[in-house]
Amino acid sequence: MSDISDTFWHILDEYRTSLEGFERAEKLREHCLPGEATDVSGSASGSGTGTESCNIMAAIEAQFEAIFASLSRMESPSLSYNSRSTWDNIRYQDRTGLKMREDASNTVLKFDAPQSINRFALTLKVMSIIYKLVQSNTYSTKRDIFYQDTQMFGSQTVLDDIVDNISCMLKVPRWSLHVLATSKGSIAGDLQYTDTDGNFVDCSVTAGVLVPNRVEGIENLHSNAKFVLIVEKDATFQKLLDDDVCSKLAPCIVITGKGFPDLNTRLMVRKLWDTFHPPIMALVDADPHGMEIMSIYKFGSRSLSFEAHNLTVPTVNWLGILPSDIQRLHIPKEVLIPLNQRDKAKAKELLTRPYIHTLPVWGHELGVMLRKGVKAEIQSLSAISPRYLVDVYLSNKIRFGGWI
Repeated sequence: MSDISDTFWHILDEYRTSLEGFERAEKLREHCLPGEATDVSGSASGSGTGTESCNIMAAIEAQFEAIFASLSRMESPSLSYNSRSTWDNIRYQDRTGLKMREDASNTVLKFDAPQSINRFALTLKVMSIIYKLVQSNTYSTKRDIFYQDTQMFGSQTVLDDIVDNISCMLKVPRWSLHVLATSKGSIAGDLQYTDTDGNFVDCSVTAGVLVPNRVEGIENLHSNAKFVLIVEKDATFQKLLDDDVCSKLAPCIVITGKGFPDLNTRLMVRKLWDTFHPPIMALVDADPHGMEIMSIYKFGSRSLSFEAHNLTVPTVNWLGILPSDIQRLHIPKEVLIPLNQRDKAKAKELLTRPYIHTLPVWGHELGVMLRKGVKAEIQSLSAISPRYLVDVYLSNKIRFGGWI
């Protein structure tokens, strides 16, 4: 407890030094937002990059000033933000997907509570780092922040969760905090753009390119793609490129998050939709986890529901593999995999999601999966023919509208 207390006071001292007094903060706000009420979201008239940075700094200052005020009253300080771990805080909207409720319950971190004091101190530490990054207009990766003090954070997962909590607390997009996550997704096909460093990027190269770390800053996007294909796995992504999918089907863009999508891959899919409004289709395994991955792109996730309006793409369609395709295509039984208890539990849980009632065909496919008791990976189509995926399956699905 004493170590955490020392950390807490050290963080407050650091903050006081960087702020150089509350009077300076007031002058900064007046300079950045003359005659305007503070709007943390950056939506005030005349807002821009400088205004957004000032708003974020002002929001962090408000959190620290509330702590100082509590201490001056001899009260234990606390931090609070909307709870991101419960479905009770989530509502579904057709145009947005899974969105945080306005009356969402809060998680409260208390300085005098043994179960939360460690997370309380770490949150202040990360907010102090973010403040300096925004103030100096510099960026840092989450990995770099973690290695500033690995013993204090304990694990990368802890830091990642804290950054998301701060984003939720301040009600600003995570990428506006100047904290970057290393992209794991890849993108290929008919797309060119200029990245944040001014480099020209052509995604039509043989193996594709990594999704950029700062998707919000890319410019001059150009594409003649007829559709965007989201692919669950990197192995399938590479096979599609090897089979020359973009030439055989039509000019297209293929993107993968290599499993559960990271923030940058989701942002990239949203950027493509906002810029070009192309048909967007998902190719995932015919199993509950593939369906959940597809649902994250389309409806969003519970943990980032407070950012749904910037991340979800409601027009995503399920191209395949559909559970009903297994019998219709006579996929050999020896390549099918029985559902285990975890798969069955996940499928039943998906049937309770708030968006399933709006898509009865998705619910029907889940029902088919549970009744048959088997799942199929995308690679199982190779058992029919080595080139069946591109030459027959995708070609016919796209040509004749075989998506749901």
